[in-house]
Amino acid sequence: MQTKLTVQLLSYTPDADKLVSAAAKLCYSSSDIPTLLDGLTPEKVEEFLTRLLSMGHESPVEHASFTFGIEGVSRALLAQLTRHRIASFSVQSQRYVNMNGFDYVVPPEIEADDVSREAFHSAMAAAQQSYDQLQESLAARYIANGMDKRNAKTKANEDARFVLPNAATTKIVMTMNVRSLYNFFRLRCCVRAQWEINSLAREMLKEVRIVAPILFAKAGAPCVSGTCPEGEMGC
Repeated sequence: MQTKLTVQLLSYTPDADKLVSAAAKLCYSSSDIPTLLDGLTPEKVEEFLTRLLSMGHESPVEHASFTFGIEGVSRALLAQLTRHRIASFSVQSQRYVNMNGFDYVVPPEIEADDVSREAFHSAMAAAQQSYDQLQESLAARYIANGMDKRNAKTKANEDARFVLPNAATTKIVMTMNVRSLYNFFRLRCCVRAQWEINSLAREMLKEVRIVAPILFAKAGAPCVSGTCPEGEMGC
């Protein structure tokens, strides 16, 4: 079944703007820990963070992190997402979760073309049929050899999943600190990024701007707040 991207901000560092300001304040003043938060009014926080980020001093922002629940994305996207290594990922397992009736992502260019769309859906149906046949036959053989039903299904899933396509959807819980998110948004909010991860990045940026507007005011593709680094490859 075709599915749609959804992003939910599950958890985040409370008062992230203020916490980062306090960490940065420690670097530049004689304040001690008990009084570190003193005087950090909303106006002071905005002033401090604006100056801090204009200097390119990003290490203090690592103290704040954000956790997202992501659904309706493909395994192809997962391969790109996990290249961002300073992050924590929990991913729905194709070994322990049966993929009978798996959902999948249809690229917009394929969806827009009648012939391509029909071929794509046919390929998904064929993959599902192959998966179901393999899962059933493997599980039956394991059970016949004395394995209990639960373990037989898990072991069958383990090998049957090899026929599942990149389009098959997955669910992800992902945590990144702010510095990693800056890097993610710089790369993936760019219009030259692959369309699916570009859509994900834009949705994530909307979510974090609601709860930490100062920290993420200038986050996004480099051209939003400066110049494009792509040179001749720029859009």
